Amino acid sequence: RCQGTSTISYTFRSVRGPFIQMCFPAGAIPSADQIRITPSLRSQRGSVWTKSPVTFDQWEAEVSFRVSGRGRTGADGLAIWFTANQGLEGPVYGAADQWNGVGIFFDSFDNDGKKNNPAIVVVGNNGKLVYDHQNDGSTQALGTCLRDFRNKPYPVRAKIIYYQRTLTVWINNGFTPEREDYEFCTKVENMIIPQSGYFGISAATGGLADDHDVLSFLLFRLTEPGQNLPPPEQEIPKEEQDKYQKEFENFQEDLKTKKEEFQKEHPEVQGGPFDMYESVSERELQQVFEGQNRIHLEIKQLNRQLAMILDEQRRYVSVITDEVAKRSAGQAPSQEMDTVMSNQREILHASLKQLTSEAQGNAGGLGSYETIQHFNDIKEHLHVVKRNVDFLMPPQAPVEKMKCPELPPPSACLSTTPFVVVVVIQTVLFFGYVMYKSQQEAAAKKFF
Repeated sequence: RCQGTSTISYTFRSVRGPFIQMCFPAGAIPSADQIRITPSLRSQRGSVWTKSPVTFDQWEAEVSFRVSGRGRTGADGLAIWFTANQGLEGPVYGAADQWNGVGIFFDSFDNDGKKNNPAIVVVGNNGKLVYDHQNDGSTQALGTCLRDFRNKPYPVRAKIIYYQRTLTVWINNGFTPEREDYEFCTKVENMIIPQSGYFGISAATGGLADDHDVLSFLLFRLTEPGQNLPPPEQEIPKEEQDKYQKEFENFQEDLKTKKEEFQKEHPEVQGGPFDMYESVSERELQQVFEGQNRIHLEIKQLNRQLAMILDEQRRYVSVITDEVAKRSAGQAPSQEMDTVMSNQREILHASLKQLTSEAQGNAGGLGSYETIQHFNDIKEHLHVVKRNVDFLMPPQAPVEKMKCPELPPPSACLSTTPFVVVVVIQTVLFFGYVMYKSQQEAAAKKFF
């Protein structure tokens, strides 16, 4: 039975798992297709918990929900629990404090003023710790990631996997209708939680308010390869299955009856003949959602390209490390070293330029804090790679140019006496040649 007072019970059935019977403290509003944990009213609390304890050693939980509000900032947030006891009502996102287990908090409001919300925070407790509200649990967080989960066009999905004492959280941000479009959020290793406990979902509002709606909750047992499990009939008796199914059918009939009574009492709110056509605002909103979806796909493609660039850079860094080791051993630098350094700097420059241009274009069109933060993380990673390369390759001191030794002044090879003799001989020969030419010309004139 559900603990506490003022509760109702509700039975869910999964086509891939057994029956899950839930109980609702005062505040949660169940319907045929969703559960409103808290409405968009101030100072509200609500939660939903499993009625029977779960004894799975390893498990996977998939939760689909919406957090929507009119303001740019919401409060307080939503939490997914696995605890030894049901925390039906309390100050921690609508559930009890000092729990024994783990809570995954979708925190909407920035209590510490560090502009690090909305955020997803994983907090564990052994039943003795008091949650640190003022710092948004940052002093107790085992893992966290920044994700904007408010006012998304499609339901947000959270996949929580506890396998071999490792808790992993994956998030589908609700940008696309693809159910399996998950992104990694955080991982907590060597985490010990109770072997038997209750799953729950709670939410709370404060001075600001959001609608916190849960659309689905699926739980699966995870087993190691080769492990045999008992059939589902042995885990849940046939009598209990029939009982849960009958309760679910009675709830559906009661809900249908109340809908018909409400329509008879309020005929003015019934849909008119033109409700089947979409309005102009709905069409514009759909176009905005489609544009955001295309931008999201482009960003994912860019992320894959940057991952390839980073892999190439890691290869270059390994080559540089080998060259540095060789240089420290006294070997002369090779020409390949200069080529690697040149290629490394070109890739860094091209990747940073592409990243900056894509970030400016997409940030202007999308305007999402999550997208800008994603690009900032990539840019910071690239800058770290560049700093590491510069550290591995310190600037070399300029090599002084070798000066050729100065030649001694040439010695005098010719003395004065030989020089005078040579000049006299040349003069005699010159005059002899002139006289010979004069005689030849005088002899030639006698014949005319």
